[in-house]
Order: sequence, then C-alpha cells, then structure tokens
Amino acid sequence: MTVKPGVAWLMVAEAVSLAVMSTLHLTGRLHGGSGPYQSSAAGIAEAIIAVVLFGAALVALFAPERARPVAIAATGFAIVGFIIGISITISGGSAVDIAYHATVLPILLVTLGLVLRSGAGSARMAVRE
Repeated sequence: MTVKPGVAWLMVAEAVSLAVMSTLHLTGRLHGGSGPYQSSAAGIAEAIIAVVLFGAALVALFAPERARPVAIAATGFAIVGFIIGISITISGGSAVDIAYHATVLPILLVTLGLVLRSGAGSARMAVRE
C-alpha cells in the first residue's frame, strides 16, 4: 500500500501551484470582483491546502509504505477546499481564479484516484496469499 513517487511529485506540483496562487492573492497581484469572494481569504485557504498537500507529499516520498492514508486525507481535504473555493469564486472571483479552480480540481481528483489505486494491488496480493 505504498504511494508511488510519481504521485508524490504530482502532489508537490499541486502544492507549488497553490503556493503561487496564494502569494498572488495575498500580495494583491490577483484579486476578484464582488460578492462573498475575498482575495485575502482565498490566499489563506490556498496556503493551508498547499501546506497540507506538501506535507503529505513528503510523507509519500520518504515513508511511502505509510503514506496512503495521509495522501488520501490530504487530497480529500484539497478537493473539498477546491469545491468550496470554486463555489465562492464563481460569484465574484476573476477569470484566472475560476480557470485555476476548474483546471486543478480535476487534477486533484485524478491524484486521489491514483492514490486509491495504489492500495488495490496490495489488497489483491493479500487475497491471493
């Protein structure tokens, strides 16, 4: 039940993209329009999700045999965060924000699928034994 290095590096890439977006929001370089959307709140949320994903990626890289539950939880947390984020962003965020959420959310879903698949082989092996 290990997480493959490629999946861990995908999580790193997602975390880095979130860190970039967070920086853009928190420095005021990227801000939305109206409604409940607040650029600084988006930046804080993105920073938190980035830290969670990056931490899980580190576990996956350095302790892959223990990483699956951590990666599932972190990726699930990121997905929920993105669903909440896109629902707020649609009502007042910029086109860049909407495009970012619409692009990364499917990638996070694929990541979760890959992590879930990482345990499938182990389960089949246990059944055969």
